[in-house]
Amino acid sequence: MKLLENQCLDCLSDLIHTLSLTTGSCELQLKLESYSCKMTGDDKKLLRQMNSVAEEGLQALSPPTFGGYHSSITPPHTGEEQDACSTKTFHSLVSCLNASFKPDYDFSHAKSEEFSRIPNLNMVSQDIHNILKTSLGDSYSDIKEHMWNTIDREIQLAECSFYSYNADLDSDPYAESLWYFNYFFYNKKMKRILFFSCQAHPYVQDSEDDMF
Repeated sequence: MKLLENQCLDCLSDLIHTLSLTTGSCELQLKLESYSCKMTGDDKKLLRQMNSVAEEGLQALSPPTFGGYHSSITPPHTGEEQDACSTKTFHSLVSCLNASFKPDYDFSHAKSEEFSRIPNLNMVSQDIHNILKTSLGDSYSDIKEHMWNTIDREIQLAECSFYSYNADLDSDPYAESLWYFNYFFYNKKMKRILFFSCQAHPYVQDSEDDMF
């Protein structure tokens, strides 16, 4: 996995973070990152390990959940394809997490059941809308169109499949968050993944404020 530099994504991430500090109910820490699926040496080694234990080249996935707390809506079952992916796709998702959170976290031993396939873009966008609207209020409405246009220019949403990671809250980077979401926008044709992750944390009050 190779990070593809994108100033527009970086600026958008900074904007949402700043809005959370000025108008939001909590501090939002974001990752809006684009990755090439071209494999490094470590990626190839991991794929060989996965292939050695995979059954029939498929990896079982969990049903998706929504709402930031992984506790609300579960969409209707739409067939076997929703609940499995190829080993190569699973490998790309794990490699993306490794690239995004290295060197602090290693997801090489993550199980496929910790991931979900989201049936369509509307489910993804509605979940993100509900969470960011609740956190940022009208400020999110002001940037919503810009946000999705920026993402679309980088990853071509109409050509993507969508996945999420269901965090292990005892040992991964989401453990200390009030709530979180993360989505992988996977464009197989472009051989690219856009990773959109958001964590909410309580405001840290300045020590000077504590004096008043």
